[in-house]
Amino acid sequence: MEEILLDLGGRPRSPTRQRGRDLIQYEVTVNRRDIEAVCLCCGSLQVHTRHPLFEGGMCTPCKDRFLEALFVYDEDGYQSYCSICAAGNMLLICESPECTRCYCFECVDALVGPGASDKAHGTHSWACFLCLPSPRHGLLRRRRRWREQLKTFHDLQAGSPLKMYKTVPVWKREPLRVLSLFGDIRQELTSLGFLESGSEAGRLRHLEDVTNVVRRDVEKWGPIDLVFGSTPAPGHTRGCPPGWFLFQFHRLLQYARPRPSNPKPFFWMFVDNLLLTSNDQATATRFLETEPATLQDVRGRVLHGAVRVWSNIPAVKSRHTALTPEEEVALLAHITRSTELGPRPHTALVKNCFLPLREYFCFSQNSLPL
Repeated sequence: MEEILLDLGGRPRSPTRQRGRDLIQYEVTVNRRDIEAVCLCCGSLQVHTRHPLFEGGMCTPCKDRFLEALFVYDEDGYQSYCSICAAGNMLLICESPECTRCYCFECVDALVGPGASDKAHGTHSWACFLCLPSPRHGLLRRRRRWREQLKTFHDLQAGSPLKMYKTVPVWKREPLRVLSLFGDIRQELTSLGFLESGSEAGRLRHLEDVTNVVRRDVEKWGPIDLVFGSTPAPGHTRGCPPGWFLFQFHRLLQYARPRPSNPKPFFWMFVDNLLLTSNDQATATRFLETEPATLQDVRGRVLHGAVRVWSNIPAVKSRHTALTPEEEVALLAHITRSTELGPRPHTALVKNCFLPLREYFCFSQNSLPL
């Protein structure tokens, strides 16, 4: 199985980078250089940190690229970039159940051995280097307890106040339990396989009116894995100011959070349909302790909508599009004029932001488009 992709951000693959990667084998086997002193992604000797998944180093540019691509997924549910170099031209897709990782031909040939990518490509149900029992393949050796290494790498290098949870092995993943406030995301989560229609395997509680909800109620519904909230679509505020939805979301978020000593993954997302004032936005950033990302729905050259998102789900900011103040004013005017918006928020815009949850909770593979 293969897929042709450009480098992260649509950049063409660098020939210089590939030549450096081809020298890794020479540096390690002939010059006897420790592979931890060589960038596993590009062959640079200017190592900044360790690769979190495999033994080897990373230079600063490759570290930044890896962080940006770490939890970016395609529509088919697989990660968009190579798990070694976060780039790649042609990708091998792991076919182990519930694994989402990909590896580029260039990395496989440079680190495992010449022709290894063609051999893997011709293998029925190929399993990747993080799934195979053997930890070593040529120069490629996976790190012990790599899930913990990945979390530590992210927490140290991302420069974000939000900590990443350690990913969960497939056999330990449980169904996702969701508290959805104001905006109903059942359809989106079901289409991604996190909720099963008519089954208790995945559970979602949707609330429109939370005025009388107290801590005891939320604790009775819990434990909760994901809390979602949103401002309503323009024209459907039900007489409440947009800041009220933010306040209620934050209040119930505190009720749903696990105790600090509980290591279980817990995620949240608040979506603003561009209704919050600048003061409300500043309040949201202060209370939620993270900057927002702006997601735009652009088809061709026509803008269909946009949302502003605060979340601790990994890679949400990888989908961020920065807007100038003038662009945001024009965007808000466009959405205000629109007559096609219903009472639901633009949940389709944030649908793919839920895909990183595949690393933490069980899901049905058959629910994803192929």
